[in-house]
Amino acid sequence: MKKQFIKVLLSCTVIAGGFTVTSCSKSSSSKNVSRATGWKINEKEGGFQYNTDFKEQETAPGLVFVEGGTFTKGKVQDDVMHDWNNTPTSQHVQSFYMDETEVTNLMYLEYLDYLKSVYPPENPKYANIYKGALPDTLVWRNRLGFNETMTNNYLRHPAYAEYPVVGVNWIQATQFAEWRTDRVNEVMLEREGYLSEDAKYQAINGEVAGTFSTEAYLNRPESVYNGQIDSLQGKMKKDSVSTFAKRSSGIIMPEYRLPTETEWEYAAQAQVGQREYNNYRGRKKYPWEGDYTRNGQRVGRGDQLANFKQGKGDYGGIAGWSDDGADITAEVMSYKPNDLGLYDMAGNVAEWVADVYRPIVDDEVSDFNYYRGNIYMKTAIGEDGKVNILRDSIVYDTLPNGKVVAVNLPGEIKMVPVDEEETYLRTNFSSSDNRGYRDGDPGSSRFFDRFSDEEEDEKQSMYNSPKHKVERDSTGKLIRQYDQSNNRTSLINDEVRVYKGGSWRDRAYWLDPAQRRYLPQYMATDYIGFRCAMSRVGSKSKTKNKTVRGKKAK
Repeated sequence: MKKQFIKVLLSCTVIAGGFTVTSCSKSSSSKNVSRATGWKINEKEGGFQYNTDFKEQETAPGLVFVEGGTFTKGKVQDDVMHDWNNTPTSQHVQSFYMDETEVTNLMYLEYLDYLKSVYPPENPKYANIYKGALPDTLVWRNRLGFNETMTNNYLRHPAYAEYPVVGVNWIQATQFAEWRTDRVNEVMLEREGYLSEDAKYQAINGEVAGTFSTEAYLNRPESVYNGQIDSLQGKMKKDSVSTFAKRSSGIIMPEYRLPTETEWEYAAQAQVGQREYNNYRGRKKYPWEGDYTRNGQRVGRGDQLANFKQGKGDYGGIAGWSDDGADITAEVMSYKPNDLGLYDMAGNVAEWVADVYRPIVDDEVSDFNYYRGNIYMKTAIGEDGKVNILRDSIVYDTLPNGKVVAVNLPGEIKMVPVDEEETYLRTNFSSSDNRGYRDGDPGSSRFFDRFSDEEEDEKQSMYNSPKHKVERDSTGKLIRQYDQSNNRTSLINDEVRVYKGGSWRDRAYWLDPAQRRYLPQYMATDYIGFRCAMSRVGSKSKTKNKTVRGKKAK
């Protein structure tokens, strides 16, 4: 045994310049050698290029990391409405990131300013882009109330800059998230040398036609900035084999988006503050610990912990003793964050989430990243075999309330629903649109008869909501037609979205993170805002020096 030990030791020892160097560990450059082929990775001469130095996902602007885990989704407290539309289920959520605060007026004004600069509304071609993104400031009006001050000032006056934006419908919120994704990735590429420092400003100032789209850059980078990207590339053009960044570069951030209902509820509960080893100590009624809405600590004792309606006609307490410090919305970060560092997860404004509303949460189908609303899309391929980029065309959609919004902007990729090429012989999905899967569409109704005609199916559907129509006559004038049918049985359809959390207009009952309500995705109010989320790629946890499955993490 002793001889064998010496033999191994000698094989690990190298005499170099009079010094003894022991080197049994892997070479630092071994990560740049393929374990599959032995070829070198990231050679200047060419070959396979990959970011082998990637550590973990960077936290994007405005976001807070939320480590995923198992929790009880649904109502575990009182249910005075007796609707039980969120019965308790055990769910698991992957780690993700969420905005520290609700999106503010200042953040949304930056978005509007960008659209106005790049797509001037005085140009008839672009007029509906800016107009379609504008919040509805008329939501403040009340037939028997004087609220014109908010109608005229709430969005734009500096006094409300850090207040949550309202009057934004679900569609506008998702489009803001798409815009934010592109702007953040533009900055990331600039920082890493793939874009010149002034590229983003040249697009805003009109010095180059077109703008930056993340998906267009990843699929057809030469099309970005209306094909003028060559003149806007940074130092990487001459310093690297790869002229353009790819997903494998590790630089491109996942998209900003609305959080799913499950993510929002998990983040609002912040059960991490109740954790004791591998268990939670009971259930929380509110995002903070305890069963009361008032502060029980010595400093600030008696103050309300959120901005909500405390009683009939009481939106903020009496003068000189304002319980929650606000009568309408309040400036973000006015109240303590929850145990995850997230502000206003109860009160201030309710918040849009990504999900389509259904009363039943079908945990038999999914108890992992539960989400209802999947419409699977793919990139459209042109006749030349390349990804189809919308150069000069703009795709608009007229909403049921007559509002016109831009679905696709110039320079973006055209998307189409997946077809049989993706669904054939699959067991996990069989169609593009899964919003009504197993809950309410004719195919899941107990009255459904596959041999009956389409009209009969509609009558037998569980969710028989009104169908208003908006059409244009030969002159382009909008004709609004109301559904006058007396046979409608529900307001629920595939265009109603969930919103979560109580607001300044709501009583304490709605502050429970498990509460859920819904509204058509094209409607806006003075009490619903939103915040963005982002998926995490890679490891579940950001904790360093942990032991993972028997080996110590670096």
